[in-house]
Amino acid sequence: MTPALAAAPRGFTVEDLVAMERAGTPVVSPDGSRIVYPVRSTDLAKNKGHTDLFLVDLRAANPAPQRLTADAASSTEPEWSNSGDALYFLSTRSGSSQVWRLPLAGAKPGAATQVTDLPLDVDAFRISPANDRIAVSMAVFRDCADLACTRRRTEAHEQDKATGKVYDRLFVRHWDTWADGRNAVLYSLPLDAAGRAGGTPVSLSGSLDGDVPSKPFGDREEFRFSPDGRNIVFSVRIAGKTEAWSTNFDLYTVPAAGGQAPRNLTADNPAWDTKGVFSPDGRTLAYLAMARPGFEADRYQVMLMDVASGSKRKLAADWDRSPGNLQWTQDGKSLVVDAEDIGQHRLFSIDIAGGKVTPLTGKGSIGGYDVRGGTLAYTQTSLSSGAQLFSMKLGGAAPTQLTHLNAERLADVRWGEAEQFSFKGANGDTVYGHVMKPWNYEPGKRYPVAFLVHGGPQGSFGNGWSYRWNPQVYAGAGYATVFIDFHGSTGYGQRFTDAISGDWGGKPLEDLQKGLAAAVGKYAWLDRGNACALGASYGGYMMNWIEGNWPDGFKCIVNHDGVFDTRGMAYATEEQWFTDWENGGPYFQVPEKHERFNPVLFVNKWKTPMLVVQGDLDFRIPTAQGLSTFTALQRRGIDSKLLVFPDENHWVLKPANSLLWHRTVFDWLDHYLKH
Repeated sequence: MTPALAAAPRGFTVEDLVAMERAGTPVVSPDGSRIVYPVRSTDLAKNKGHTDLFLVDLRAANPAPQRLTADAASSTEPEWSNSGDALYFLSTRSGSSQVWRLPLAGAKPGAATQVTDLPLDVDAFRISPANDRIAVSMAVFRDCADLACTRRRTEAHEQDKATGKVYDRLFVRHWDTWADGRNAVLYSLPLDAAGRAGGTPVSLSGSLDGDVPSKPFGDREEFRFSPDGRNIVFSVRIAGKTEAWSTNFDLYTVPAAGGQAPRNLTADNPAWDTKGVFSPDGRTLAYLAMARPGFEADRYQVMLMDVASGSKRKLAADWDRSPGNLQWTQDGKSLVVDAEDIGQHRLFSIDIAGGKVTPLTGKGSIGGYDVRGGTLAYTQTSLSSGAQLFSMKLGGAAPTQLTHLNAERLADVRWGEAEQFSFKGANGDTVYGHVMKPWNYEPGKRYPVAFLVHGGPQGSFGNGWSYRWNPQVYAGAGYATVFIDFHGSTGYGQRFTDAISGDWGGKPLEDLQKGLAAAVGKYAWLDRGNACALGASYGGYMMNWIEGNWPDGFKCIVNHDGVFDTRGMAYATEEQWFTDWENGGPYFQVPEKHERFNPVLFVNKWKTPMLVVQGDLDFRIPTAQGLSTFTALQRRGIDSKLLVFPDENHWVLKPANSLLWHRTVFDWLDHYLKH
């Protein structure tokens, strides 16, 4: 037995959480025999992450990960050449973000060579199936004649002593960035026989007033080559003056070599169309489509478009789940999709001919996945495991776990045991939740409760792993946790998800109250009289709502980036479609609907001690909301603290800040629940 295995058991800590290696989305070689995947490690000294690429050869007797990159700069976004002889990826090792190529034809990888040498950073890319062209996305000023113009203008702005910016339309700022006039534009360049890009980049989407991929979280899943490499399909929202309150993304097609204007394929749908993927024979385009304009959490329906005629049909129209991504199998007979499903996040196969949906994975939460050559590779997490890599043959045996990241460093950790339960919530509907025991649980004892409320609000706290809100960190600190998927949560059917819109403080609060009562009634080890509530985003809103509408519910509260005043939120948040939809229209049209569940109206009832956390780069729920919350608490004479991160957005991402966040939160909980 190794010393690590012989060590006394202990709880999982935030230091463990921050230091963990994290597996990213895998990519499968064209023949299905090899898998490449990124692994992010944390450099605490530099206060940032570092990513390298690894390969697993499934042909080996005992497939084991092999490191492919070890440069000082990160290597990300891997993609195979169509012949499987090389790997392309993004890296800043040349001083800017460019595409690199790593030969993999021999027994050992060769030296990586630079593919693109462009004057601007490459933010996303794809290689043509014919290996003769590369598509790249770069941030440019669309009125510039070339890339050098964008670089000169950017450098001039940086050197200008005047710092003011003038705007005449929204977005003024988005997520955590002020608009600077640039768009993410899709270009293409030819590749020579050695895989190097040359010639002048050809703009493919620059004639459209929009971003490819979309901001702030779009990626290369939003553009793809056709199987013959002649065309590219991409998703874009035309900005104009309405971008901040529009969710009307459309799919466009354009020749990969340029020369023609992009053609809109989904102009008939005023809602969200995205992630087009061609069938292996190129005759059918599968994509995801929402039906309701202005609603970002509508159900994604799988659509099939006949490329020749443009005719469209729904696939598995009666399947009440919302896929996140989709990929074709090699024979073109089915699609593999991922979707949330009753507290899990699973992979499913959908038969093209009949629309039959078959689950491929069970409990746990799927991350990224890829399907090629009959091999399905994916990462999967659970409430007791970070992402691990798995593979399976479609139609074959059970999946095989290929990685055991963090096993050695966490060998002495005793995980908190989790269990899913259900109860009758608002309207008598079945609602699900989870409980987790502390790591040092002993029968007959009762434990203080951390009551976690998820954000979104159309989200879920299910059987998955998080690096921001992780129940195991609370279990490791000696707390029991309870978390409820209230009305509005995803993975329980679209009607359940829809139920929160216009009712933020109604059914969700009832579910939380009934869910906590049900958990306490079922699990005697929960100390109901010794509990604190915690939440971020919508969960932070709920903390403010609980203050005035469940004032005797908890000994303390933690509110991270929560809405304090729905009027201020309606006019200051960047994505206007969100507050419009959730409240039945813009504030100036229906102020009474926005005010119905406004926490600011109940400040006179507040009395529970609260820790307020705010990221100053959070433009989704701006800083004034957190400052107002803290001001109200101070004016009321309620014990309160404010933790502000000047360099964080809606999330806390930097390792040192994550450590400070958790330590501050646990000091707050310990003060009220343990002392």
